[in-house]
Amino acid sequence: MRISSLLTLFRPALPLVLGLSLGFSLSLLMVSWTQGDTAEPCVDEVADGGLFQDSPRADAQDGLEGDAGNEDFQPRIVPYHKDPSKPHKKVFRTRYINTELGIRDRLLVGVLTSRATLNTLAVAVNRTVAHHFHRTLYFTGTRGPKPPHGMTVVAHGDDRPVWLMYETVRYLHQHHGPEYDWFYLAQEDTYTQAERLNELVAHLSAGQDLYMGRAEEFIGAEERARYCHGGYGYLLSRSLLVRLQPHLDTCRNDILSIRPDEWLGRCIIDYLGLSCTGLHQEMTYRYFELGKNADPEREDSPQFRNALTVHPVSDPALMYRLHKRFSQIELEQTYRHIRQLQIQISNISELTPEGSAGATWPIGINPPFQPKTRFEVINWEYFTEEHIYSCADGSPKCELRGADRADVSAVLETAVEQLNERYQPQLHFRMHHLLNGYRRFDPTRGMEYTLDLALEAFTQKGHSQIISKRVGLMRPLSSVEIIPMPYVTEATRVQVVLPITAQDQDYVGNFLDMYVMNALDTHDNVLLTLLFIYDPFDAQRVSQADVFGGVKAMITEVEKRYSDVKVPWISVKTEVPCQVKLMDIISKKHPVDTLFFLASPWTEVNADFLNRCRMNTIGSWQVFFPIHFQEFSPAIVYHDQQPSAGESSSTTDTLRDGHFDRHVFDEACFYNADYMAARSKMAADILDNDELLESMDIYEVFVRYSGLHVFRAVEPALVQKYVQRACNPRLSEDVYHRCMLSSLEGLGSRSHLAMALFEQEQANST
Repeated sequence: MRISSLLTLFRPALPLVLGLSLGFSLSLLMVSWTQGDTAEPCVDEVADGGLFQDSPRADAQDGLEGDAGNEDFQPRIVPYHKDPSKPHKKVFRTRYINTELGIRDRLLVGVLTSRATLNTLAVAVNRTVAHHFHRTLYFTGTRGPKPPHGMTVVAHGDDRPVWLMYETVRYLHQHHGPEYDWFYLAQEDTYTQAERLNELVAHLSAGQDLYMGRAEEFIGAEERARYCHGGYGYLLSRSLLVRLQPHLDTCRNDILSIRPDEWLGRCIIDYLGLSCTGLHQEMTYRYFELGKNADPEREDSPQFRNALTVHPVSDPALMYRLHKRFSQIELEQTYRHIRQLQIQISNISELTPEGSAGATWPIGINPPFQPKTRFEVINWEYFTEEHIYSCADGSPKCELRGADRADVSAVLETAVEQLNERYQPQLHFRMHHLLNGYRRFDPTRGMEYTLDLALEAFTQKGHSQIISKRVGLMRPLSSVEIIPMPYVTEATRVQVVLPITAQDQDYVGNFLDMYVMNALDTHDNVLLTLLFIYDPFDAQRVSQADVFGGVKAMITEVEKRYSDVKVPWISVKTEVPCQVKLMDIISKKHPVDTLFFLASPWTEVNADFLNRCRMNTIGSWQVFFPIHFQEFSPAIVYHDQQPSAGESSSTTDTLRDGHFDRHVFDEACFYNADYMAARSKMAADILDNDELLESMDIYEVFVRYSGLHVFRAVEPALVQKYVQRACNPRLSEDVYHRCMLSSLEGLGSRSHLAMALFEQEQANST
């Protein structure tokens, strides 16, 4: 979800902006809430020097219309004739509708580069504009052994400029001709304003021959034909590419030219009779020639502000500075457009039956959520600069930390900044302290804030006074985006890994019963491997008395009951059962594409969780660390009234008498290849520090040594019975501390513990 980071004050209406990273994508969007005279007439301002302007001059190429230009728009019926003499074959339907209907994407971008600048200028182009396009390809004659990461590089094997252009055009037609309507070619020293290029292409009609860019005269030529300068980029339509393809070999042999853009222009003119144009269908191809030693921050001419492309760009630093400057220009235009829309909404609201009251604050944002029952009322959270009075664990008061503290600090800072912008130079405000703070999350609008501020106000003469001011702010929700994710399936086999110590073996029987019922009886695609962890003393006595003899007997019974099932087990001797060391042993014995579920003896495996393990774990993309539901101690929760077995939370639809244990990271779902990649990056750090293995768990390995998404979420299908666990003091301090917190918080809720203490005090007093 993308949230527009926006703060706006209530009365008086003040523009506030806030950018804050809270673990999800935030986009900066400033809205200036206009408060003016309602008697003013409706105003619909137009930004000066817009990208596309009407022109009285008609395009010379617009007359090229006919059957060839409009053939893509003519409906065609393809009849189906079944040959009775041929055997029937199953028809395989395409996976996507656009493939079956032949719907093409709008634009493909090609960047002409070289081996010398592939890792410099080409990388700068990729980082500034490539993410705005559906597909971006980089064409070069030769390339180094390691192309830049994340870039699709096509090497033609010849560094001659004309040959590179010939191979590039031929490659685009051969591999991507049926997939795209438009092809944009540019040099690596060209900066392209991606949003404007997409807007230009969106306004052009597909199916017509078009050669569009900065028109240049041929050197020494007398005819009025023009070619498109390669430094400023140019657009080629799909239909033009199709018509040009049969003549490419002839052009390569007959046309002599040093410049590849001149060669391409001459080929198009000679064989298609089409010249480069900068104006088509009222759309203008705007460009800007950057002077030597030019500073993008100081460029403010209309030609620069409205440019589609800028050339020449001499180095990557200049490319990034241009991108920053044009991003600022786009934000300014967006702010102006938002202000215009707000003025229009405010003026139109006067004509509605509700009048001016019909335009809720902020203008253009959804109205507040109206609860229909008392159970739907959204609560306000009270906070100060140090504490918040609504805690996740049910405490009445807790310290502001992490994202919450950063949120409050940024809100206060932004409020004071925008107050100063509104009242300067008459008044200047300085934050003294926060009197009261309230916030609530409205799912229809966003996060709302109400602040009572104690401000120190200074006049122009230097006088100061402490005043109080109540302001309202808002961080509205913006558009929800669909993030593309790799394809996963619920048919993946899950390899369950169960490490067991001597203290945990009493709980293995229940684990095996649930595994048999939910995996073996249902024929789920699940395998189980047990890892017996012996301490040195038990390992010496294994021939006389095996401490895990009872568990191995249970495994034998399961294998007898299910003849086609084998439950392998591995014995390990160690004093400190470190997760990483144990996983190293398991990882070497399985293929790299194995999906592991690292379980614990208290886990109750079921089909719902296994499916979520498959869906939430994506190879080379994401690992899954579920937060299991931990039942409270029955001795504290129920006292003398023990619940029956049928009322257990594992067999009911609702989870009760427990909590989601956020301190435990024992359960994990990940692919073996991802673990091996992270483990290989960790190898350099443990050369000088062997104790690092014992101080880390699997979760920390993925967080610190992998670039994957580490998905941590509550899992209601993963339920654990209450068990009084023993924390190993030989583990790292952090792991031992989390274990102790899990054990203490798993006893019961605050109300349960308070009732137990109250009853104990009552018993002692009597």
